[in-house]
Amino acid sequence: MNFSVDNKMAIFYESITGSAIKDCFEQNGRLIFVVKQGEIGKAIGKRGMNIKKLERIFKKRIKIIEFSQELLQFIQNVVFPLKVKEIKQENNKVIITPPDTETRGYLIGKGAVNLRATEEIVKRYFDITEIKVI
Repeated sequence: MNFSVDNKMAIFYESITGSAIKDCFEQNGRLIFVVKQGEIGKAIGKRGMNIKKLERIFKKRIKIIEFSQELLQFIQNVVFPLKVKEIKQENNKVIITPPDTETRGYLIGKGAVNLRATEEIVKRYFDITEIKVI
């Protein structure tokens, strides 16, 4: 387990959601919880109840990501709820093809902030050099 935020926070998270956590860190003012594979439903709760409760308690936005040992599936999980047409790997680079320009804009973000955030999360678990959106 990797924990970049207070370990007590991770234990508190697990007690509220009942889901097993793999990693927990803060990124751009938001708490990111990476849960073990198969735990995403339990982590989110009915109608996002657990996320709402955690956001109230921690007074921060929360993002929950389901871990996958498969790189391309993990990237899909990181960018969810956005839909992508294709994700492919060429050597240590990942190329994401969005279905439309609106989705492309969300994936990249103003000043590429969303793209760099996605890249940072993926690099915690996989050996890649960069992610490109075409």
